[in-house]
Amino acid sequence: MKPPEPFKTGSDSNGTRRRKMLLRSLCMLFLLPALLEAQYEQYSFTSFPQNDIMPLDSAYGFALEQYAAQNWAESIRYLELSLRLHRLLRDSEAFCSRNCSSVSRDNDALFADSSLRIMRHILLRAACLKKCKADFPVFTLVYPRRDLLEAFEKRKPYQYIQYAYYQLNNLEKSVAAAHTFLKKNPKDPHLTKNMNYYKTLFDVEEYLIDHEEQPYESVFLKSVLLYNNGDFSSSARNMEQAITQYFDVYSLCLASCESSYEITEFKDFYPTLADLYTDVLKCKVKCEENLTPSVGGYFVEKFVATMYHYLQFSYYKLNDVRNAAPCAASYMLFDPDDQVMKQNVAYYGFYREQWGLQEHHFQPRPEALRYYNQTTKQKEMLEFALNYLQTDDEDVVGPEETATSHSEHPDAEFEGMGDYEESFLADWWQEPKTKWDTGEITN
Repeated sequence: MKPPEPFKTGSDSNGTRRRKMLLRSLCMLFLLPALLEAQYEQYSFTSFPQNDIMPLDSAYGFALEQYAAQNWAESIRYLELSLRLHRLLRDSEAFCSRNCSSVSRDNDALFADSSLRIMRHILLRAACLKKCKADFPVFTLVYPRRDLLEAFEKRKPYQYIQYAYYQLNNLEKSVAAAHTFLKKNPKDPHLTKNMNYYKTLFDVEEYLIDHEEQPYESVFLKSVLLYNNGDFSSSARNMEQAITQYFDVYSLCLASCESSYEITEFKDFYPTLADLYTDVLKCKVKCEENLTPSVGGYFVEKFVATMYHYLQFSYYKLNDVRNAAPCAASYMLFDPDDQVMKQNVAYYGFYREQWGLQEHHFQPRPEALRYYNQTTKQKEMLEFALNYLQTDDEDVVGPEETATSHSEHPDAEFEGMGDYEESFLADWWQEPKTKWDTGEITN
């Protein structure tokens, strides 16, 4: 039997390019200085300045008005305030949802009718949420439109911020804003072109800061770097931390999906409930995609599985097979046809007596199984809702399409006005000759 193989991203040219980009990003991880002074430096979920609390629609709308009027400093001020308001709303929603997720189900046995038990639980949770939200001023404001929230999830404000800072000749912050946007939208041609332009002006590496980075992303990258350097003990420790942090953030994402929804038409009771829950499911299915990190311009495919792949091989190299085998089984949940991992599992099984492995060592880890079951069931329920609960005049779509579809941005009227701003490059821009050429300025 062949021993387990190290993690590989692919043998094709795309895989090679991804590995090079990943390694480059890993090297930069330890070169970044302290964060530039940014919109979240003074952010506090529990002590948000009362004078700054206003409807998200108002703050963002005013920012775009100032942007159109080329009042760059004022536009930046309100764009960054709108980002803090969006985070405040998201954090507040998640806090109350998690706080009320385990409302008491005592005396449920007294309700023989299952529908009564379900409705009692809904009423108890609603009462808990009402009480919790009464303590947060952000919930006294008009709730943002769904399309506006989607624009923030796609990091649309950073397109405006990067150009406004460019106009103020603050190129460092412009680079950071462009980088933050590109981490979520790595294939955007316009911001990519802008970033390549900045690279012709100065060394941008130390300003490539993602202001929206999740805590598990840097820990994951650190673990991979340690793995590549052969420090498997530290790599495993950091990857365990990254996995824990990811599931915490995923849980918060799910909780924030249970926010306010608008009822736009009159329907019977159960179809109304179904419509509302379908919207919640759409949001929850998107969490997996939205939390997938981008490294070197590419999203990490099967991110959760990838973490378990690195982890199982690190444990194997440490001769800790009792921890390696469950990680391999966890990986197989997400990619059951992977031939390398099948071989690894077979290898562990072949020497199970030598290593004292029991049957439970070949079972997925509990948190991986829970995550797999949850994401799978959510997709199944959403697919059912989209196929059997829609009206006759709607097209059938699957959950994958739902996860990647986006509404038209509420700031569409400003498109072409600096957010993409091909104009300030178009006169002399030249595409780089290769992936790493900086390009030349033509006269």
